[in-house]
Amino acid sequence: MSEGNTELAARVAGSVGAFDKSEWNALAGDNPFVRHEFLTALEDSGSVGANTGWQSAPIVVSAEGGPLLAAMPAYLKSHSQGEYVFDHSWADAYERAGGSYYPKLQIAAPFTPATGPRLLLADDALTAPLLSAAEQLCLQNGFSSAHATFVEPDQHAFFKDAGWMLRSDIQFHWHNRGFADFDDFLASLASRKRKDLRKERAAAQNEVEIVRLLGEEIAPEHWDAFWYFYQDTGARKWGRPYLTRAAFDLFSERMGDRLLLVLALQEGQPVAGALNFIGGNALYGRYWGCSRDIRFLHFELCYYQAIDAAIELGLSRVEAGAQGGHKLARGYEPVETISAHWIADRGFREAVADFLERERAGVAADRNYLQNRTPFKKG
Repeated sequence: MSEGNTELAARVAGSVGAFDKSEWNALAGDNPFVRHEFLTALEDSGSVGANTGWQSAPIVVSAEGGPLLAAMPAYLKSHSQGEYVFDHSWADAYERAGGSYYPKLQIAAPFTPATGPRLLLADDALTAPLLSAAEQLCLQNGFSSAHATFVEPDQHAFFKDAGWMLRSDIQFHWHNRGFADFDDFLASLASRKRKDLRKERAAAQNEVEIVRLLGEEIAPEHWDAFWYFYQDTGARKWGRPYLTRAAFDLFSERMGDRLLLVLALQEGQPVAGALNFIGGNALYGRYWGCSRDIRFLHFELCYYQAIDAAIELGLSRVEAGAQGGHKLARGYEPVETISAHWIADRGFREAVADFLERERAGVAADRNYLQNRTPFKKG
């Protein structure tokens, strides 16, 4: 491939850590989950790599001896766990037909259902060669497919124009409409909903003291407490936690200025916590856990404290993770999320395309239904 008179080459590496941090981050921008610090923390902590089913395989484009011009955080997957866009039925159907669905190529921030760029580009003209490199990697190695999950809206067209199939789903995001504080946000809700939220906050705050810790304020003992909470949640939801204990230390060391830890204390001791990542224009709620069951505390730490923090930090939205229709009543609105899929086998690709067409209609109907039931004042 070439750009002007410069010959460009695409290559695959065994880790994001193989690349210069400043070059990678120049392409990644301000989304915390595709930056060098986050991705290498996953690698260096053993959260991805050997025996995890997530093998780093970043694809990059550059001129010989020159800086990175395009990059893609990609992984060879031997299962479909930790993706939050579910293709288990596709894998079952393909293997019943005699194919091998795994390994597949996953273009994503591992274990992170947050929207962001999946093509890191110095120039949009590099979209086609980068996606072509992903397709060629699959074809040359006999991989069944490639999947880009939680693609930010500005990049949907890149995948569609390249012939990748788009899949819709729904998340719940909170939008900051210039609110001065939480009470200003509450004023935008219908009266009954406003009273419900106030009651929930009061009930939780009467039981605990809540502290918000940013960056260097998060001490090792705070991480130890949060690790306990995270392990409990991970064991209940996924069978085992995706992240190792070392990952949190590396997050703190490498990107502490992008972390917000909310802790609930009783008699000075943490009993619950929620970890958020700070992006350029969004707060991303990621992990939560507790050692005691306290009514409404999950809503307080994960949703209401996130709204408070986003307003204080001047951020435009809160992304509170996957699923969770209970977020709707708490001011989080239904938002379409998009994943993009490339299937090598033509017959299977056609079957998936038919499935996606039918699924898309159902997702659109669900979103319209939910949008009509937000807690905001009508009109």
